Amino acid sequence: MTTDVWLPFEAHEIEGLPGPAEAGLTYRYWDGGPEFPADPADCAFYVVPYMQGTEVAVRPLSAMTSVRVVQTLTAGIDHVEPGIKFLAPGVRLCNARGVHDASTAELALALVLASLRGIPRFVEGQRQEEWRSGFYPALADRSVLIVGYGAIGSAIEDRLTPFECARVARVARSARATERGPVHPLAELPSLLPQADVVILATPLTEATRGLVGADFLARMKDGALLVNVARGPVVDTKALLAELESGRLTAALDVTDPEPLPAGHPLWHAPGALVSPHVGGSSSAYLPRAKRLLAAQLTEYVAGRPLDNVVLTTGS
Repeated sequence: MTTDVWLPFEAHEIEGLPGPAEAGLTYRYWDGGPEFPADPADCAFYVVPYMQGTEVAVRPLSAMTSVRVVQTLTAGIDHVEPGIKFLAPGVRLCNARGVHDASTAELALALVLASLRGIPRFVEGQRQEEWRSGFYPALADRSVLIVGYGAIGSAIEDRLTPFECARVARVARSARATERGPVHPLAELPSLLPQADVVILATPLTEATRGLVGADFLARMKDGALLVNVARGPVVDTKALLAELESGRLTAALDVTDPEPLPAGHPLWHAPGALVSPHVGGSSSAYLPRAKRLLAAQLTEYVAGRPLDNVVLTTGS
């Protein structure tokens, strides 16, 4: 039985991690560098380096013949999916549900407020020494649609609550009831989009959501509506969005883009009504303590032989 655990943090930095001697584990530090810390075939528990991209995430998987758990530090698993084919049956793939909820929801709200209240225009006005006063849209009395009502979507609604929105509608893969109200299935999006002043994307990237926000989706949004993407870039058809932005009919605030990183000279940089942040939804001071708590908890359960949290799939099942 292999006992190596690959961590993107030094083991001594993670409070509550099972002790290597009593747990029978060997902790190896790997943050995505060119050299592996040990033979990947001896790895039993692989924690994927954070925000290093698909190439790094997948690189050791084909040689990890004994791995039993692959743990991401992101809510999405799309960067790991190309490597799943290399894994033996019975490997559990876990995501980081709960780690990024607060930080991503906070940024979503910041992007909404900055876009509606004209903050980018004020920043540019300050550079130009221009007093750009006037009336700007408020979040109060607006209708908001959250597409992707999981842990992050729910956290976004938590932060919207004090802002006196007229309505918050929720959409997920399938319908369900919550204490706040119904969650609508994706099939009902066409009837919900025309009612929303602000549409916030917080859905994972799957085959069902890739390109979800295309020309038809955008055409159904009301004139003057704001699209906020804190999900994944390929959820949105960039060409279709650019057409709406350049016409002036819609505005957008994007923490993720397709392509990403957004290259120099790309038209999204200067599209009218667009606010772009560089995929920092989860990259805040809230990340490290939550990520380390998750790893300590998961490895404690792993050593004890108990079920792990956040298992999104088990290979071969």
